[in-house]
Amino acid sequence: MAQLIDDCFAFDGPLMRIADMERLIVERVSPVIEREDIALNGAVGRVLAADVVSGVNVPPFDNSAVDGFAVRSEDLNASGETRLNIIERVTAGASPARKLGKGEATRIFTGAPVPEGADTVFMQEDTRVEAGVVIVPPGLKRGANFRLAGEDVRVGATVLQAGRRLMPQHVALGAALGLTTLTVRRRVRVALFSTGDEIVEPGKPLAKAALYDSNRYLLSGMLRALGAEVTDLGILHDDSVQLAQAISEAARNHDLVLTSGGVSTGEADHVRDAVAKIGKLVFWRVAIKPGRPVAMAVLSGANGHSAAFAGLPGNPVAVFVTFIRVVRPLLLRLAGALPESLIAVPARATFNYKKKKDRREYIRVSARIGSDGAIELEKYPHEGAGLLASLTETSGLAEITEDITAIAPGDMLGYLPYAVLTN
Repeated sequence: MAQLIDDCFAFDGPLMRIADMERLIVERVSPVIEREDIALNGAVGRVLAADVVSGVNVPPFDNSAVDGFAVRSEDLNASGETRLNIIERVTAGASPARKLGKGEATRIFTGAPVPEGADTVFMQEDTRVEAGVVIVPPGLKRGANFRLAGEDVRVGATVLQAGRRLMPQHVALGAALGLTTLTVRRRVRVALFSTGDEIVEPGKPLAKAALYDSNRYLLSGMLRALGAEVTDLGILHDDSVQLAQAISEAARNHDLVLTSGGVSTGEADHVRDAVAKIGKLVFWRVAIKPGRPVAMAVLSGANGHSAAFAGLPGNPVAVFVTFIRVVRPLLLRLAGALPESLIAVPARATFNYKKKKDRREYIRVSARIGSDGAIELEKYPHEGAGLLASLTETSGLAEITEDITAIAPGDMLGYLPYAVLTN
């Protein structure tokens, strides 16, 4: 199970900056410790638990990068063509029968082992063949089209670092080393709730003052995309006793309890008070818009197991933004993954905008390519944090950092595409 430090943070006072929030997550949360060996074809998205050290050279032998002719550079005429006798033909998967001697060449194909003595390969397009002789032009450098053993990976090299969240290319590298399994940390177990008396499960009758629950579906998809194992525990009503009991129960066998709604300061916002009864708040107000009322806590489960808690706002756009900026780094920390910075792409604003200093804001935008080839950002016309459709009618978020207070057309911003944020 994940081990967390049960230490209260003073959450009254000014809003917490994102950098300070990320530091607290690292300080207060430790990764899950259980490991398992998993077959390569199931390893994508998992977090590597141990360094992968190569036991072989890749490639394991000197080989040709092209279809052509392997030669000795010392035989080549620097000022004119060279005629070389073709002594054999070597295809991929075959081995040369003999060493290359003076004035000789071997017909060779991509990936085939080069014969001993050869150090250069001519592309077949650059040569002519006449009655068992290949004629090669001058000017090719020694070592051209020649791939050395271990050129990609050397025996004993650490090729994948513990904490790497595995992508297809990492798994392919493991296969190139001859591995059949990788040692990974187990998946983070997340309990997911929505809260609110006004929230109704899709498909059920909708009362006049009720709303269908969309947040759980948004969060469940984003959690699974990050490799979490999700337990959907439905909707909780606005009752602090019921909330405390349900959250405490969920903390028994999960690493993270995640809720949306009920973490603000209104009279009906009971989640923060419930969490304070069964755990220790780390923070609950972050300098971010949308999404200022977002809470993190350490929970003590009924069996003595500690779990993390994250309480997000109720509005869906605020849920999306706070998941990206708060839950994502928290989940990666629990998973034992190396930090993954969200690197914004430079893009040019086409709009005016004003904001408060010392707060990071995220604006829904659509990206297009300008006449000069630069990325331009067009702002969504409405700013409400409850406008879920705005996330489907735009392509990403513009990030406006804490020090900026005004944006004008032509100013450069950071652009975060949804395709990157939800991976």
